[in-house]
Amino acid sequence: MPPTLILASTSPTRLQMLRAAGLAPTPIASRVDESTIRDALTAEGASPRDIADALAEMKARKVAEKHPDALVLGCDQVLALDRQTFAKPETPDDARAQLRQLRGKTHKLLSAAVVYQNAEPVWRHVSEARMTMHNVSDAYLDDYVERNWDSIRHSVGGYKVEEEGVRLFSAITGDHFTILGLPLLPLLAWLGNRGMIAT
Repeated sequence: MPPTLILASTSPTRLQMLRAAGLAPTPIASRVDESTIRDALTAEGASPRDIADALAEMKARKVAEKHPDALVLGCDQVLALDRQTFAKPETPDDARAQLRQLRGKTHKLLSAAVVYQNAEPVWRHVSEARMTMHNVSDAYLDDYVERNWDSIRHSVGGYKVEEEGVRLFSAITGDHFTILGLPLLPLLAWLGNRGMIAT
């Protein structure tokens, strides 16, 4: 019998992706103080890629300590414009400010995943997508945030490309799963190679 798969998160998007792929993860919130950890890593000069990887590992480790027999998947996503990273907007004004900073430029979404088994890290991956935003008007951004705030407040950068946010972009490079916050294809390949899922 393959070990139980736990998603160290209650993210409905990640849960839906895993279930759609035929997996049956149990969601358990990791309760990691992401903003404090992110701020500390940024102050130390960590790269956006390393920040995403470290946060994914901390989430997996925290849940794995209580469930050592399970396969625990921790995930994190970081939005990076050059070396500046963005968090989820706390207010509509935060979302407007983030979107104004991103417009007309190309930023990166870094999606990290770390798997723990027997309370030890056994696999990790960071995938990258590049997102180029139109130079959209202030009026459109204001209207966009007002219409979509309840949804976009859960997303780094203040947009969701699976919804109206796709209209903000002129070009996207990278797979859809990375953009949604999980390097799903590398994860499925690893699970298949380990004999944990049928291939």
